[in-house]
Amino acid sequence: MHLHILGICGTFMGSLALLAREQGLRVSGSDAGVYPPMSTQLQEAGITLMEGYSADNLEPRPDLVVVGNALSRGNPEVEALLDLGLPYVSGPQWLAEHVLPGRRVIAVAGTHGKTTTASLVAWLLEAAGLAPGFLIGGVPRNFGISARLGASDAPFVVEADEYDTAFFDKRSKFVHYRPEIAVLGNLEFDHADIFPDLAAIERQFHHLIRTVPGKGKLLVADGEPALDRVLEQGCWTPVERFGQSPDSDWHLTLERDDAGRFRVSHGDEQVVVDWALSGTYNAYNALAALAAAHACGVSLSRGGEALARFETPRRRQELRGEVAGIRVIDDFAHHPTAIAATLDGLRATDGQGRLLAVIEPRSNTMRLGALRERLAASVASADLAYWYQPAELDWALAPVIEAATTPSRAYDDLDTLVAALVAEARAGDRIVVMSNGGFGGIHERLLAALEETHGR
Repeated sequence: MHLHILGICGTFMGSLALLAREQGLRVSGSDAGVYPPMSTQLQEAGITLMEGYSADNLEPRPDLVVVGNALSRGNPEVEALLDLGLPYVSGPQWLAEHVLPGRRVIAVAGTHGKTTTASLVAWLLEAAGLAPGFLIGGVPRNFGISARLGASDAPFVVEADEYDTAFFDKRSKFVHYRPEIAVLGNLEFDHADIFPDLAAIERQFHHLIRTVPGKGKLLVADGEPALDRVLEQGCWTPVERFGQSPDSDWHLTLERDDAGRFRVSHGDEQVVVDWALSGTYNAYNALAALAAAHACGVSLSRGGEALARFETPRRRQELRGEVAGIRVIDDFAHHPTAIAATLDGLRATDGQGRLLAVIEPRSNTMRLGALRERLAASVASADLAYWYQPAELDWALAPVIEAATTPSRAYDDLDTLVAALVAEARAGDRIVVMSNGGFGGIHERLLAALEETHGR
């Protein structure tokens, strides 16, 4: 069977392609932008990639076309697909029909932290010998791939996104998965291109809750008013809370300011975790993962031990290189809350050098300016902030620069931005690059320029 995927280099669709290939299908796909790490994974798996969208990509005609949610009417390949009358489905529907049946599904949802938490759950299950399947919107470094089928009788972990499904299915993607265990990590406004307000997102989260069976489990973060409102709409599944509230079923106690050491309590069980990650938000991610793994039979002590061997997914506080004591760190943060959390976590670590934040406001929410009034405060933990204004950004960054208490600068040219960073950087600095896209290959360009100037 030949499966063709439109939008194949997206994190979800690329992972889907890997699962289809593992099932023995012939897989091809097209996308407008092809860049690592997803393109590398796909090519190594023997998947044919076509850059750009064209009716020619549908020859020879595939047996089924999977349409990514970034594709819309007017796209030449979508129009050809419809005119030819080829069978097509959305990515979430294909996953639900061809991978998830018969599996114990663990869905990880929330505005922030889905990739890290899903990676953590998969790793805890793997370390316990359960050989889980997973589909994650990033590359967990403990596995080196973003998706796999796993053992047929093992749990399947899926990063459950609230974004819409396809141009022909405007429901959130996660309503297709029908999990037995759902992790709800947090909830705030995002995706301004499809949701008018937070209440609209809360309704979608309640649709997810409606699909979780009574024999299942909801793991819900404490201190999240939006999640409380979701539960108040109706709940038919046992709920366990996790967080720092004394009343939470899963209780977190930080034992170091950077959250590199913390204690987890659940009933009469306790474990102290020492690990390589920083930031309270990551400790919360770990807490949720421990709870989800525990529901699958993994003891708290065994899970805590495995956390010490967890490696962050690609593009989550990932060290991309170091030149003359200057470290370049890559992070996927693109929402003001995530930007602040990333910088707060790095600030709390033992590093004595400066923290230089480099930010591309690239997401649809950022492009529309829905949360721009929060951007200035999001970089408060940085010593310097460098903002990049891409051509598609519909508003000027100047008000953000003016409102920031952190010294901030804006650039609309990548070469000029890289040159400014190289001129400013000194040994001990950490340069944290934050974007949900390729950012014009800035990491490699920056490391090369640092080597040229400082590496001699």
